[in-house]
Amino acid sequence: MQASTERSPLPQPMIVTTTENIPDTRVAQTLGQVFGLTVRSRSIFGTIGASLETLVGGNITLFEEMCEKTREEALELMMQHAAQEGANAVIGVRYDATEIAPGITEVLCYGTAVFVEAT
Repeated sequence: MQASTERSPLPQPMIVTTTENIPDTRVAQTLGQVFGLTVRSRSIFGTIGASLETLVGGNITLFEEMCEKTREEALELMMQHAAQEGANAVIGVRYDATEIAPGITEVLCYGTAVFVEAT
């Protein structure tokens, strides 16, 4: 009888975690670093609206929404990159953000793509 070389992936969606281990799994293969990068700028209208929100204090919802959408986009791009590499999980996930010019921010989401199997 011949051993099967076919991989048995875990249920979708892809597992994404900030930890280095996933309970009840083992890393069958490390596929390397993957990332998702997005660059955003504020529109003039968003900047004016956020400036008005600062007058009353509290949470600046316009910037909060933009930041959350940007993080989600970077995460999605990283997961797509991992899937292209044959991964079913990404471990050690981190974010980094850099202002590359006034009003223009780069957000990077990165981690290690792995293929995990249930134990």
